[in-house]
Amino acid sequence: MALKPTIFKFNIALSNVDLNQYLDLNLTVAQHPSETAERMMARVLAYCLNASQDLEFARGLSASDEPDIWQRSLDGRILKWIEIGEPVAERLRKASHIAEQVKVYCFNTKSDLWWARSEKEVTAAKVQAIQFDWGQIVELAGLLARTLQLSITVTDQSAFIASDTGSVEVNWRLLNSF
Repeated sequence: MALKPTIFKFNIALSNVDLNQYLDLNLTVAQHPSETAERMMARVLAYCLNASQDLEFARGLSASDEPDIWQRSLDGRILKWIEIGEPVAERLRKASHIAEQVKVYCFNTKSDLWWARSEKEVTAAKVQAIQFDWGQIVELAGLLARTLQLSITVTDQSAFIASDTGSVEVNWRLLNSF
């Protein structure tokens, strides 16, 4: 019998000062049985950093032909393809052929090694790579509850995230840009 995903509900007041964007997001997120809390929270943060109409969580870990997050146009074109973790460069290269924009958010202790090995191929595929601070992602995962109210303020490659039980600041750096 297959394990079922764990469902989380997020109510997020998002203030992205850099984009002059202020949204109230109500997200239902399914955590795959093999997914860590840190990866799921990195996925939620990446969603918030790219929040726009028609952005949605895809099947990600459950489907090898879909990203973690994507945005599709009304005519079915893939506008954004967003991966979380350290995907193989070939996967990103394929994504860059079918999507208008491809991003990867790496976040764990393997990120530096992944980037050292993949930088040339990822950059050649015109994939934007962003690295979250691992220790801060661990702190963010510490806020996790099945139902969570968050206030997220984004400015200058930093997100201040507050909940009823605590707060954390998550910083990131652009590994490359386009």
